[in-house]
Amino acid sequence: MRRYVCFLIVLLALLVSSSCTARPQSTSSFVRSKADLAILDRLSFGRFIPGSGGQVSDEDWAAFLNEAVTPRFPGGFVTWRTEGQWRNPSGMISYESGWIVEFNHPDNEAADRTVSEIAAEYKRRFKQEAVFRVRYRVDASEL
Repeated sequence: MRRYVCFLIVLLALLVSSSCTARPQSTSSFVRSKADLAILDRLSFGRFIPGSGGQVSDEDWAAFLNEAVTPRFPGGFVTWRTEGQWRNPSGMISYESGWIVEFNHPDNEAADRTVSEIAAEYKRRFKQEAVFRVRYRVDASEL
C-alpha cells in the first residue's frame, strides 16, 4: 500500500510539473493587425481613344501622371506598359497597348476615393469607356 501511495504521489508530481512547461505559441500570434494590412490597387489604362482613332501619346501619359496621379500619391506608385486584348461592346476582340499603375495605400474611404478620381480623370481626359481596376489586400512593409 505504501508503494502504491508513493507511486501516486510521484505520478501526480509529474503531471503537475508537465502542465507548467512552456507551450508553443499559437499561430494567431503571427496574424498581423488590420493596421498592418493595406490595399494594392492596380489600374489598367488603354491607349486607344474611341471615336478619334487616335492614341494617348507618351507625352500625354507623362502629363497625366504628373498632373493627376503624382499629386494624389506623392509617396509613389509603380507603372509599366502593357499589351492586351478585351472584348469590346460590339463583341469583337480588340488588341490594345496601354499602361498599368499600382498604388499601395491604407484601407480607407479617402484612399479608395482618390483611386476612383484618378480613373475618372483618365476617362474624362482621354474619352475612355472604362479603366479596369483590381484590388488586393496585402501585408505591406519595408524591408
